[in-house]
Amino acid sequence: MTSPATSILIVDDHPVILRGFRTLMEDVGIETIHEATTIVEAYRAFYRQRPGMVLADLTFGAHGVTGLSLIRRIRSLDRRTRILAFSMHDDPTIVARALESGASGYVLKDAPTSEFLRAFDEVRSGRSYIDHDLALGVAMLNANTGQSPVSTLTERELQVLSLIKDGHSYRTIADKLAMKYKTVVNMISAVRRKSGAQNFAELVNIAMAIKD
Repeated sequence: MTSPATSILIVDDHPVILRGFRTLMEDVGIETIHEATTIVEAYRAFYRQRPGMVLADLTFGAHGVTGLSLIRRIRSLDRRTRILAFSMHDDPTIVARALESGASGYVLKDAPTSEFLRAFDEVRSGRSYIDHDLALGVAMLNANTGQSPVSTLTERELQVLSLIKDGHSYRTIADKLAMKYKTVVNMISAVRRKSGAQNFAELVNIAMAIKD
């Protein structure tokens, strides 16, 4: 069996959540704990410190599920690193994306402390973890290709869809994601095509159906 990790990196943009996770990790005897609040800061910390395990949120402010890109970059740098993703998203498509990106486990932010610690122990010891209901949702998604209207969207397109869900205008989306207005327009057209939405109203309904 792989020896448990003794150093970890916790990545979340909410200070209160960071403190909570730090306390939990100290309680279970983790020797070295690193923290980061942005994707760039997290990657730099990982590159310098090379912790044995990473606890990574998927959503950072208005930038959507950018935690997926962090997971992929960490995995490409060191395939031995154990990564536990945590998020408010319980949509099977998001869960599947996290696992495909390289996460060894996935746990919801509102899960009981006992479940989080169980997930942590499993991933820390070199195994995988996913809640039964989440696993069932992912399995059904895989068994029914195309079941989810957002299953083929890129990470950037998911970010745009998330901002549409929050009611942001095209101009605001462009500003938040540092994109050109025309690029946003073209991307939303692509999202409509991939999701099967016949008009913008249908696209909003699809966006609203994605669980947070």
